Amino acid sequence: MDRKIVIIPTYNEIENIEAIIRKVFSLEGNFHVLIIDDGSPDGTAGVVKRLQEEFPERLFLIERAGKQGLGTAYLTGFKWSLENGYDYVFEMDADFSHNPDDLIRLYHACAEEGADLAIGSRYCHGVSVVDWPIGRIVMSYYASVYVRLVLGMKVYDTTAGFKCYSRRVLEAIDLDDVRMKGYGFQIEMKYTTYKLGFKIKEVPIIFINRQLGTSKMSGGIFGEAFWGVIKLRFRKFRRKH
Repeated sequence: MDRKIVIIPTYNEIENIEAIIRKVFSLEGNFHVLIIDDGSPDGTAGVVKRLQEEFPERLFLIERAGKQGLGTAYLTGFKWSLENGYDYVFEMDADFSHNPDDLIRLYHACAEEGADLAIGSRYCHGVSVVDWPIGRIVMSYYASVYVRLVLGMKVYDTTAGFKCYSRRVLEAIDLDDVRMKGYGFQIEMKYTTYKLGFKIKEVPIIFINRQLGTSKMSGGIFGEAFWGVIKLRFRKFRRKH
């Protein structure tokens, strides 16, 4: 059986963390979970440690000192997952904005339909977002339009953070050369995958705004992504040997 791990970065997610872990473990397919916690002062990591006693071979935790950025959390998780022999590596939020049931659909897109990267897409079939303010929907949607125009990448949801990577993609990317650390990281990883010639498939999902906890979005996130996309357009990409 393929080895599958779901990476969930956390910062102050104590309202959601136990429920999301239990939900993932209730799914068919023996998913494992790696939590990467950036020093949450609310005790998120303590909840994970307690659950590790119940799920010692499926639940893993990396604790980092302070907020170091979404991108660096995932890069840490990617390297750990490769070192520990996982075949498919997933990204997912802790707040149930991504439906854990869709992990199975992302996995099938890779394992059975030949994709190297499967993206849970909010925009490949219109706009599938629930409970977001209209201003945020417009900003997110047109951010993806902007990325498509600048980079020429045929992906509708370029900033999506719900994904499944096959192992061969993460092995081919020089993870130490990934430069964007905020939400621009999501764009850079997709574009690198695209430029290296891997097959990308978008799987339509319904994205639901978080019900508990607070959003980690900020204006600086979009500034990095805006200028970073222009720089990406002129970068050279080579497979890691």
